[in-house]
Amino acid sequence: MEKQYRLSDFLPTTKKECELRGWDELDVILFSGDAYIDHPSFGAAVIGRTLEAAGYKVAIVPQPDWHGDYRDFRKLGKPRLFFGIAPGCMDSMVNKYTANKRLRSEDAYSPDGRHDCRPEYPTIVYSQILKSLYPDTPVVLGGIEASMRRLTHYDYWQDKLRKCILCDSGADLIIYGMGEKPVLELSNRLQDGEGIRAVTDIPQTVFLCRKENIPGGIGDDDIVLHPHETCLHDRRAQAENIRHIEEESNKMHAQRLLQAVDGKYAVVNPPYPPMTTEELDASFDLPYTRLPHPKYKGKRIPAYDMIKHSVNIHRGCFGGCAFCTISAHQGKFITCRSKESILREVRQVIGMDDFKGYLSDLGGPSANMYGMCGRNKKACEKCKRPSCIHPQICPNLNTDHTKLLELYRAVDSLPGIKKSFIGSGVRYDLLLHKSKDENTNRAAREYTRELIARHVSGRLKVAPEHTSDKVLNLMRKPPFSQFGDFKRIFDRINSEEGLNQQIIPYFISSHPGCAEEDMAELAVITKKLDFHLEQVQDFTPTPMTISTETWYTGYDPYTLEPVTSAKTPREKLAQRQFFFWYKPEERASIENELRRIGRADLIEQLYEGMPKPYVKDYRKQKRQDGQWRQQPTKRKSFNPNFNNDNKRPKDKGGRNAANGRGRKP
Repeated sequence: MEKQYRLSDFLPTTKKECELRGWDELDVILFSGDAYIDHPSFGAAVIGRTLEAAGYKVAIVPQPDWHGDYRDFRKLGKPRLFFGIAPGCMDSMVNKYTANKRLRSEDAYSPDGRHDCRPEYPTIVYSQILKSLYPDTPVVLGGIEASMRRLTHYDYWQDKLRKCILCDSGADLIIYGMGEKPVLELSNRLQDGEGIRAVTDIPQTVFLCRKENIPGGIGDDDIVLHPHETCLHDRRAQAENIRHIEEESNKMHAQRLLQAVDGKYAVVNPPYPPMTTEELDASFDLPYTRLPHPKYKGKRIPAYDMIKHSVNIHRGCFGGCAFCTISAHQGKFITCRSKESILREVRQVIGMDDFKGYLSDLGGPSANMYGMCGRNKKACEKCKRPSCIHPQICPNLNTDHTKLLELYRAVDSLPGIKKSFIGSGVRYDLLLHKSKDENTNRAAREYTRELIARHVSGRLKVAPEHTSDKVLNLMRKPPFSQFGDFKRIFDRINSEEGLNQQIIPYFISSHPGCAEEDMAELAVITKKLDFHLEQVQDFTPTPMTISTETWYTGYDPYTLEPVTSAKTPREKLAQRQFFFWYKPEERASIENELRRIGRADLIEQLYEGMPKPYVKDYRKQKRQDGQWRQQPTKRKSFNPNFNNDNKRPKDKGGRNAANGRGRKP
């Protein structure tokens, strides 16, 4: 039976809720771009609960109205220590727009999926409002949006390089990455009377200062990046910068980064060491209700629907995929929760009224990295590789799946659990890896069978991402041949277990280094594997990833070799159409494109034995780029009184003569 929660069991969001707790003053006020869901998957809740557990009085203002008189920014007054900005679980622009810069169908983190609950770049908008209202109160930034914009970065939506987000927002400090430890240290220091300008040595923070005020001066161990102003006109300099930024984000003992901007320096302090299991357990064991705030009663929050019956088992990802922000935000070193902490949370899920016995996901940033780390910790402390498994799996990495198997079985043995599904992405290269330790190999085989036979909800999602090894190497993904090996294992185990399950691969078009020919070959290869692709996306450049900076600069940041990319909407759509070769309406366009790029030989491979679709009215069949299909037509005589661009008659003055519904007057 689900526990019945009172309003005071949630962090307060209004003055009345503060009064229910007997509070007349707050220490910290968090402004969130997402709806307030009191769950460990939502950053504002995690930071709020962490500070609450340390004795601080914290409130959350979710999705404040940034128009008019700013009443939502005034309603709780001024906090004693600082305002915190938590712009959301996703970068606001990724959340709002597709790769083609079209508005998404819904905002997954807003009630009923509404689009009008947050501004673009809420980090900047919220900070500027708070600084205008309370100029003397510190404003501290956190979350993925600020983390990935902490230094000069390419912004796809404005198509330009932007400076450190502190410059545009006017805020005082950034806490980047997972913020429990730095936010506690900051709160304690401010509580002890230190001013925000004096707090310059907390790990995992970013601040601005004049050169003469850099703590300790510029030392030999500091990495001085190319200035922002240099990067504006020198793309190679930007590519060189991003390599240092990534390497220092993933080192056990990182160096301080400095970048000149607007006559000051952005100073990036090295991150904290990875959390211990005990510290991570303490964060997940905080008294979350795991529910949306009661103010959303009767409203659907899509992101919550996806995760409410799921449990996260670890932090960090050592995959190092070039297009992904996980390692940049959480780091590459894995921190696992204890089995006891995970089982406590699973029991809490079992007690929910709408739980029917099926965990939607028992996973993490990558599903099968739980319990994995370097055997020789001293070697890890010196390592600066961004990935532990690319270009090959590090010989120091322990890839044993035994702990994960034990965890699955412990969860499945709980009364009330019918099945636990693995919804997170599985790294099949870890399953296929041949270790020198035969016990590790045996555990991998056992895990693979356990996964496929007992933890797939009919469709297992994996992410080969592409079929071209050239593109996969830029992505830092394994060769496509490994996907073929895994699919054969998947099919064999399905047959042996009497199951009828599907493997659902994810693919990306328009990634740096990908040409139309690569996409055409992807279509042929996946056809031979009998796939009609569903889980596909066009590459979206997101701030401060290696792929994004490669796409913008035209250089591989690690080799500085030139890399070409599809950039215009026409080029991107030309690549994306190959995902859907099996759709009759795409065939003519694909055939024309293959002839244009000199690969007409692939037409027969794609469409051998398939009759050409009969198009009754070809004029209604448009290319994705908006052009009419090339079909023979009877040529009409030119009429000077007819507008041949938009097919509407002209009046005597040469203007279009049509009413609002497009009919002749």
